[in-house]
Amino acid sequence: MKIKVLVISDYREMVSVRPEAEIFVGLQKEGFDITVMTYPGTAYGEKFKSAGIRIIEFHPEKKFHRPSIRFIRKELKQGGYHILQLFNSKAFLNGIIAARNLPVKVVLYRGYKGHIHWYDPAMYFKYLHPRTDKIICVTKAIEDDIRRNSIFVKHKGITIHKGHDPEWYQDVKPISSFEQFGIPANAFVLICTANVRRMKGIPYLLKATPFLPQGEPIHFLFAGKDFDKPGILQLIDKSPYKKNIHCIGYVKDPLPLVAASDIFVMPSVRGEGINKAVVEAMALGIPPVVTDIPGNEVLVINNLTGLMVPAKNPQALAKAIITLYTNRDLRKKLGANAREHIKNNLNIVSTIQKTKALYISLASEPTR
Repeated sequence: MKIKVLVISDYREMVSVRPEAEIFVGLQKEGFDITVMTYPGTAYGEKFKSAGIRIIEFHPEKKFHRPSIRFIRKELKQGGYHILQLFNSKAFLNGIIAARNLPVKVVLYRGYKGHIHWYDPAMYFKYLHPRTDKIICVTKAIEDDIRRNSIFVKHKGITIHKGHDPEWYQDVKPISSFEQFGIPANAFVLICTANVRRMKGIPYLLKATPFLPQGEPIHFLFAGKDFDKPGILQLIDKSPYKKNIHCIGYVKDPLPLVAASDIFVMPSVRGEGINKAVVEAMALGIPPVVTDIPGNEVLVINNLTGLMVPAKNPQALAKAIITLYTNRDLRKKLGANAREHIKNNLNIVSTIQKTKALYISLASEPTR
């Protein structure tokens, strides 16, 4: 039996969606019949089509949107799907209703920890909805979080890491110079690719700068949105390294910048799951500094594949930065180990095989 899967997700950006999209390219090659429902003009469209994946140019624009529910339900009925895979809130809130009383298994995705509570009524429209059959969690910590809150429903979480392929990074060429950003040629470049969000912990990295030895050629390159927020600007202005802090805004493809940097720092304080930006840096052989929040333990083995410090601890961040700044051999060792760790433990082949096993198991279960 060829298992038919309808995927509803947003594939408008090529680099950011690649680990997810390649799962379905791989499943199509494994003999599954994949249909992707996504926004028109998706960047991954040609890759999907060349793999034989059918694309429906549609994505719900609103939550609990009756026309969207009707559209999805019609496709589910006509297509005879075994699996409905949903990846975002709009897809959840329309897709679950569309699947009502149909013989299709509904699978959701959860990429970060927190904000799921058994007492929150909103969760019973999504993760704790009786119609939800499985929830793919990118880390065990997320699965455990869902288990703790599955009081009135059966626990449905399953951990499947979102893998990467080392070949995706082989052709990434580091930029030849950071001088376009005002960074001199002899600088030690610390890069952080993140938008300013509470969970990212950017203020703690800025607060680490007073604990660094002053006058060193250490430069901070921030690639992301909202670094012009008053609180962030105030911290930058107070920093003894303010002339060495460079905020360049959103960058569509930051990988050439990451590949040319000396270290990668992600000072997250909560809820990351598996941070894609950290995975990318490690796959490029750039040593990471991360915090000890759930999810990062999958990526960083302290002093082996990177450095891990307590969350919300500027002094510990500064110590890790100094350690790598002053030890080139350690940077080289951690970077090489990081690349091998991603290759051996977070590879896309494993993700495809685990997703395949899940779908086969669900498709073989009796329909409700």
